[in-house]
Amino acid sequence: MTTTTLRTTAAADWRALGTGVRLVVTDPALLDSCNLLLARHLAEVDAACSRFRTDSELAALDASLGRPVIVSPLLAEALAVALRAAEATDGAVDPTVGSAMNAIGYDRDFTLVREDDCPVRLTVKRAPGWRTITLDRTTGTVTVPAGVRLDLGATAKAWAADKAAAMLADVAGCGVLVSLGGDTAVAGEPPAGGWNIRVQDVTGSVDETPAHGTYATIGLRSGGLATSGTSARNWRRSGHELHHIVDPRTGLPVRSPWRTVSVAAATCADANAASTASLVKGAGAERWLTRLGLPARLVAQDGTVVTTPGWPTSPAVAA
Repeated sequence: MTTTTLRTTAAADWRALGTGVRLVVTDPALLDSCNLLLARHLAEVDAACSRFRTDSELAALDASLGRPVIVSPLLAEALAVALRAAEATDGAVDPTVGSAMNAIGYDRDFTLVREDDCPVRLTVKRAPGWRTITLDRTTGTVTVPAGVRLDLGATAKAWAADKAAAMLADVAGCGVLVSLGGDTAVAGEPPAGGWNIRVQDVTGSVDETPAHGTYATIGLRSGGLATSGTSARNWRRSGHELHHIVDPRTGLPVRSPWRTVSVAAATCADANAASTASLVKGAGAERWLTRLGLPARLVAQDGTVVTTPGWPTSPAVAA
């Protein structure tokens, strides 16, 4: 997913949380200060939620052995978002897939995963399930059963984008767009005509039209937009083509009729939960999204594009 605007804005692009970061503001004079605040925010999120850092709060839960652990308000909020997403998607997005992610080789930053050639053994094993996690927001404690490892990768970046966009718009008093790996949240007064966001099937530069795959440009004035797919983060091990979207029912990379699903919602977190769940739900995803009233664009493995009611009409282009 890439972003362009209709009038003068200022943008910064860099990397954090193992993914690309894009910040756009409608007041160019405020870009540097907003970028510093965003960097600080993402550093705090990483320290709380990273599955790859041995010193993160999330990693510390692995040693809790089922005992209640007091966590920071930031991690408590991130866990609440993950558990809410699990409930809203009937468990299709589940934070207890940490062990499954490790088993398929996604146990470090993705750039290192792709360079590794260690063999993996694929075994069908259902995730423990989000209902095994107890979060008490009153006491600020979380209880994770012994042996259960959490992965907030399906929700944390989108939630962090929501939180950052709202915070920066409030502090700066201008329009703000924050995109983390394509999970995009906007807040404040948008540019004239809204934020123009290109939804596409392949990862690419914001300044270049995709040479392959379908794409469409839509306008977004509030809320969030997210695209989930099986082709952006994939690797090969032991003769298996693997990717990062795990089906909690099997603990294995999902086999979906969709190669990408894009969803617009009131928040980026809601959009991302729905787009990820749609890959897991497969053929029933279009009906599920329609029933929820979520505008979406689903691209089948053969390139066929299906949209749900409310998705902006714009020409899709395929090369």
